[in-house]
Parts: sequence; C-alpha cells; structure tokens
Amino acid sequence: MLVLIHEAGHFVAARAVGMTPRKFYLGFGPPLVKRVRRGVEYGIGSIPLGGYVKIPGMNRPSAGELRKLLSPADQERLRAPLARLDVALEAEDDDAARAACAELEPDLGESRAWQELDMALASDAYWRQDTWRRLVVISAGPAINLVFAIVLFTGLFMVSSVESTRTIAGVVKGTPAAAAHLHAGDTIVAIGGRPVSADQVTGRIRATAGKPFTMTVDRHGRRVKIGPLSARLDGGAYRIGVEIVARSGPGQAPGAAFRNALGTTWGVTRDTVVGIAHLARGRDTNQVSSTVGIVRASQQAWRDGVRQFLGVLGLISLALGLLNLLPLLPLDGGHILIALVEKLRGRTFRQGVYIRYSVVGLALLAVVMYIGLNNDLRNLGG
Repeated sequence: MLVLIHEAGHFVAARAVGMTPRKFYLGFGPPLVKRVRRGVEYGIGSIPLGGYVKIPGMNRPSAGELRKLLSPADQERLRAPLARLDVALEAEDDDAARAACAELEPDLGESRAWQELDMALASDAYWRQDTWRRLVVISAGPAINLVFAIVLFTGLFMVSSVESTRTIAGVVKGTPAAAAHLHAGDTIVAIGGRPVSADQVTGRIRATAGKPFTMTVDRHGRRVKIGPLSARLDGGAYRIGVEIVARSGPGQAPGAAFRNALGTTWGVTRDTVVGIAHLARGRDTNQVSSTVGIVRASQQAWRDGVRQFLGVLGLISLALGLLNLLPLLPLDGGHILIALVEKLRGRTFRQGVYIRYSVVGLALLAVVMYIGLNNDLRNLGG
C-alpha cells in the first residue's frame, strides 16, 4: 500500500506537468487484469509486491541500443533501417529517428525493446523535459510518503497522546543500565545530581555524551544512587539501555497534534540520516532490517493494537520516503542527482551512463539487503 501511494505521487505529478505515464500497475509480472484508459494502461500484476508507474523515456536513447537487443538474423535482415536509426540518434535528429523507428514497427512493434525506444522518442519523454518538471515528478513519490506519515501521526495524536513517565519498564541485557543494576519499576528522580521531569530523561542522558554520571532512582519508596555509569552510542544517540513506561493520555488539539507530528517526523529523519552515515562507516549494521523484519514488526504492532499498527505504518512510510532520496539509481534520489548534474552540464547523459550508475546503486542496495535479511534471520532464530 505504501509503495502504491508512492507511485501514485509520481503518476499524479507527471500528469500535472505534462507527461503522460504509459502504465500504472499494482504488483509486478504478467497482468491478471488490465484496462487502457486515455492512453494509460492500468492493471494488477500477478506478483503482489508494490507497484510501478511507467513514465516514457527516462533517459536519452543511444545509437546501437536497439540493435544489440536483436538476434543476429534480425540485425542482418533489418540492417538498412537500423543504420538509419543509429545515424539519426548519433546526430540527435529526432524527426529522422522517429521516422526510422516507425519504419521498424511492422517487424519489431511487438517487442519490448522497440516499445521502449518509441517511448523514449516521444515528445513528452521524461529526458526532454525542463529540469524543474523532472524534479517535481521524481520528488513527488518521497514527498507523498512524508505527507502520509505526518497526516497519520497528526491523526494519532488527536485521538490519543502518549505521556512520558520516569518509570523504567525494562532493562536490556548487556547494556550500561544492566551493568549498573537498574531494575524494572525504578523511577528516575535525578541524573547527574539534578532532578529531572519525565520529558527531560532522554535528553539529559544523551547530553552526557558518554561521560560517566550518576542516577538517583526511587525503588520501592527508597532513594537509591546508581553509578557512575556511561551511556553508549547506539543508533546515533547515547543510550543506557532502558525502556521507559509510556501511558496513553487524552487526544490533543489539531494544532498541537500537528506540531508533535512534525517533531516526531524530524526526530526520525535525523536519526535515519545519522544511521545511514554510521552504516557507511561500517557501524550499527545490526540496526538494518529487511522486509522480513518489517512484516514481523507490523504483525507485532497489529497484535498490540490498531494505534501501534498505524504508528508503525507511519514510520515505514517515512522510511520509504527518506531511503528513496539516497543519491543512487534506481532510487528517486539518483534521478534527482542526475537531473541536477545534467542541468549543470547543459545536456543529458546517454543511456549507458544511467546503466553504469544503476549497477553501482543496485550493488550497494544488494549489500544492505543482505545485511538486513541476515539480521532478521538471526532474530528469527532467537
């Protein structure tokens, strides 16, 4: 569903700026059902994974591309029109290229290679558009995921809020809190000798930046001094390894709910950027998850209640939007970077540049997917 609304953002934005997408599919693979309406093929694919929008001509066609995809027999049989096509493409003569493409239609019109070339030569092809139009179309997908998350968070805060407490719900094994013998049920009274409110606990711990500090807790009506202990850098923030009890409170006014939704979105965005920077340096690889982990987290959230499930849905939507902005092809961020570089150089790249850049991006994404799947399978094993 989240991929579907992401692709819907691209689709609506493309129509708005004058590009006509050729396909809008829910799922991949051979279509179970399809319908063509006003030049757009809508359908449901047989593989129920996300969806896609087919925007014509994502990159400028190059001479020889169609020829390489044909059999030797077809290359020989269609040598003359293929030569005219290659000459036209090399000279960037669009009219001659379209004429040569049309000449090949009776023989190759049913092939995907010819259809891709035909779309790339269309007047509304993506690569022909002004930079601002291309940026609008590509940015719309991540943007709608961001807006969806903010709207969802706002609605959740309006229905009910989560009030922080100072009471420890649990202590994670192998963390500074466990080593300092903090217990579930302890109520944090002071950090570093200074009293804290419920809203200050997390910030005060992070502010220690790994330096030793003491903590005073209320344990069964008795004040106990803990430490010194040192917070450990984890996921871009200093933590000691405790879970704090949170209680549901009354819903907030729309303005306050919206401000809290923005605050939540900003906090997740900041932590995501820091996490990606750590991952690039080989740190916090245990924080990476795959679709297996997403499904497990969603299932657990659903068992915990609709509110928790919708909260996880908002977080996944936000993550989908943010990760798509990474400057790698085939992600949206890669297309944004390419569009800006092409604007600076004054002309578009050939398809070969896109292919080579995509190979690098896909290789990096495959490594991350492997790490995430490996983490999830380990967690499945306990």
